[in-house]
Amino acid sequence: MPIYEYQCKSCGHELEAIQKVSDDPLKECPACGDLELTKLISAAGFRLKGGGWYETDFKGGKDKKKNLAGEGTSKPESKPAAADAS
Repeated sequence: MPIYEYQCKSCGHELEAIQKVSDDPLKECPACGDLELTKLISAAGFRLKGGGWYETDFKGGKDKKKNLAGEGTSKPESKPAAADAS
């Protein structure tokens, strides 16, 4: 479900609300009670609900062994130094 940001035009109070896309926008400010809430334009965050969300669900090939947070990534292999031909 998306997380929306709101700001009250009357008192300036800001809040975030988890709502369905189909829900009507909030109107009443929880701080002052006025009907002056406006939805802010921002990059909407979202929350995945339920079980079954694993890091390997969206990976293919050899990338399945990597962690989304970057843990477990392989270190670059070091090449042996070339022997002098002199």
